[in-house]
Amino acid sequence: MRKLYIPILMSCWAMTVSAKTVGTDTVSTNELAEIVVQAPKVIHKADMDVYHPSKSAVDNAKNGVQLLSNLMIPSITVSDALGTVTSAGQSVQVRINGREASVDQVRNLLPSSIKRVEWIENPGLRYNGANTVLNFIVANPTVGGSLMLYATQALNMAWGQYNPSVKFNFGRSQIEIGGGYKLTENLKVHRDYEETFTYPDGRHLIREERSLGGNIDNSIGNLWASYNYIIPDTTVIVVDVRGFLKPTNKTTYYGLMSSNTGVPDVLLTEVNGDNGSRPAVSAYWEQHFPKQQLLVVDFKTQYYMGRIFSDYIEQMPETYEYITDIHTDIKDRNQLYAIEADYIKNWSKSRLTAGASYTANRNKSIYENLGGAVFHQRQDRVYFFAEYFQRVKKFTFTAGLGAQYTDFLFHETGLGSHSWNLRPQAAITYSLNQRHQFRLNFESWQSNPSLAETNPTPQQIDGFQWRVGNPEIKTSNSYMLTLRYNFQIPRVYGQFGIRAYTSPNAITPLLMWEDDKLITTYENSRGLQNISLFLAPQFEVIPDWLTVSGYVQWRAERMRGTGYDLTNNAWSGSASMQLRHWGFTLSAQYVRAQRDLWGEKISWGEDMNLIDLTYNYKQWAFSVGCLLPFGHYDQGSVSLSKWNSNERHTRTDFRMPYIGINYNLQWGHQKRKANKRIKASGDADQSTAGGR
Repeated sequence: MRKLYIPILMSCWAMTVSAKTVGTDTVSTNELAEIVVQAPKVIHKADMDVYHPSKSAVDNAKNGVQLLSNLMIPSITVSDALGTVTSAGQSVQVRINGREASVDQVRNLLPSSIKRVEWIENPGLRYNGANTVLNFIVANPTVGGSLMLYATQALNMAWGQYNPSVKFNFGRSQIEIGGGYKLTENLKVHRDYEETFTYPDGRHLIREERSLGGNIDNSIGNLWASYNYIIPDTTVIVVDVRGFLKPTNKTTYYGLMSSNTGVPDVLLTEVNGDNGSRPAVSAYWEQHFPKQQLLVVDFKTQYYMGRIFSDYIEQMPETYEYITDIHTDIKDRNQLYAIEADYIKNWSKSRLTAGASYTANRNKSIYENLGGAVFHQRQDRVYFFAEYFQRVKKFTFTAGLGAQYTDFLFHETGLGSHSWNLRPQAAITYSLNQRHQFRLNFESWQSNPSLAETNPTPQQIDGFQWRVGNPEIKTSNSYMLTLRYNFQIPRVYGQFGIRAYTSPNAITPLLMWEDDKLITTYENSRGLQNISLFLAPQFEVIPDWLTVSGYVQWRAERMRGTGYDLTNNAWSGSASMQLRHWGFTLSAQYVRAQRDLWGEKISWGEDMNLIDLTYNYKQWAFSVGCLLPFGHYDQGSVSLSKWNSNERHTRTDFRMPYIGINYNLQWGHQKRKANKRIKASGDADQSTAGGR
């Protein structure tokens, strides 16, 4: 999550059983009788927080993202203008009736159809490593079709978002068609870069880059269609077709680079980008059996066709004579096949969930800059899990175990690796009384090495830096222990907690010298450990009128690898204010991004702020606002390597006023919507080109 908002301005894993989710309106299921803590806005259950939208929140929203923003869940940062939902700087897996979805699909929801929102901060094994989960429980509307249109356009640059969708019902069937386009063209940016290289013999090379400008182009389109067939309480079938197109994604920097070698300054041009498409097809089957038993199966196939490229050029300022001219051009033709099957058995006070999945990636990379050399990689992953939930008076217990087998092989070289990893998980919840609850949960998950991290094909970055993947690195393990205390007092509710995390064999970059070449490869490091304290309150200053919420986190971390032992302390957080009355909603938001230590680098995303005013009238909503009205944009990193210490800042004049419009229309008599409870996992892999 080191670059959070810019990729969206310029532009989730596995769907697994939603056994934590209470019954949807698609098919009837039995909700476990759990101890709950009643509150005006939130109910704290054993494994989630449940938010019921107020009438004011619904009346002042025209889509699902606006409604989520109106709920003001303290630890969640929501931006309807940016189309983002994050928590503590990390991605949030979004679901609709238990089925994994996108933010665009949430935006297409009618606010009046959203009965509750489930916020799951400790997802179980069936979510397979998701950081957090938001599940929108949508009721069955009484209309036969709907049309929704959304558009946001900046006033001072070529940036905008546009999302249409339409739905039709007939008999037991439903057809949905939708799409979206995010426009970003010629966004002006600047980069400042200072670096010091230290050779093994003690010599130093110091280079400083002074910005001469740059630009970002990143436009993204998607189109989807789905067919749903349902026999209530018996069978659900879903066939889904999606297409994702990235026609242009390119970042260009121009600079004047000086060094301590005594040679004249040189003109620097650096370009990084990619483009391609990802068509995908999925099929889903859900079958109910007697005695509260359920079987769900999902299959997905995806194909990635694209190219990734980078250019690094050094020239003499006056003659434009080339000093260094490096080009990387990789064409990918990669395939994904995934299938998952899960079984759920419910009793009055307990639940058993078990499942298995298989994911296969078949990658073909053509290196045009190496004379068309072709490389093939095979990746296979098999995952099994079982999880049991039990309620005993004021306590609830969850325990489970997953097992994952991963295998990687490069056909041309015969290099690769394979490993078995266990994934234990447990949680206990205690409700002291109606206003106080404690949750202690232990989570574990695995992170597979990417195609770029395992591909041994050398890539040149600049005049003497190279990147080479390591096909022998293993899948890494992560473990996290979290204690949360939920509290409620009049007009105030929130959460305080402490979290300890470790990844003892985290996959990180490794720098080393080979002759006069500085090589960046990858290793299973000696691990990352961190501990964090966090507080997330919400305060109703004027009930149904003025609400403020926030999230603050302090984290201390330690990262160790070959030849280094580093520490980092940093705080991050967010604050939101919302004033609603007479159909108007005035929102203000501030986000301080986390400063993350990973490998030998500390990096940070955007410190964002936003102001938005929205007016709702019948089927319409009109918005005006500004991104980053205060302060300056600065995103970057600091490298602490003994071989290459550097500091990079990306900045832009980023005050972006915008206008937005939202329209929704419903008609007729609508059938129940079918929604998946699981989703076969993964995406087709993509190569990575050079770049500093």
